[in-house]
Amino acid sequence: MSPRAACRLATLGFTQVYDYVPGKVDWLARNQPVEGTAADTPTIGRHLRQEVTTARPDEIISQVRARVARSAHRFALVTTADDILLGRLRAAALDDTDPTQAVGEVMEAGPSTLRPHEPAAAIKDRLINKGLTYAIVADPDGRLLGTVHPSDL
Repeated sequence: MSPRAACRLATLGFTQVYDYVPGKVDWLARNQPVEGTAADTPTIGRHLRQEVTTARPDEIISQVRARVARSAHRFALVTTADDILLGRLRAAALDDTDPTQAVGEVMEAGPSTLRPHEPAAAIKDRLINKGLTYAIVADPDGRLLGTVHPSDL
């Protein structure tokens, strides 16, 4: 909301008025709650899965391989301690790499991500048309929010 609109609301007696400087799209891209006529529009942020295995760049492959073997997915996402997405470890990297190597040395850096406010129907079609089984979803700061799968959309 603009500073002028925030000021107007304050003069009308509203006590909790804020000027969110980054704007509406940033708010939506962070998967924050919305109201209004378009609030019920299905977005991928409503269908996020958080069960994906994560790893740190300094871990060794054998540690991550064991966690991935117990998970529903054949990959791991590499993040910082603050959940900033750095890369991805595909099944081939986990299976064909020296188990003593560090994750950061073999990860695929900078995987493509989507934002949570993207429309569910369009993303489902895009994933199916490209033959993808999942997409990674992150906020504008690169913080991992989860994955989304066509079957959930």
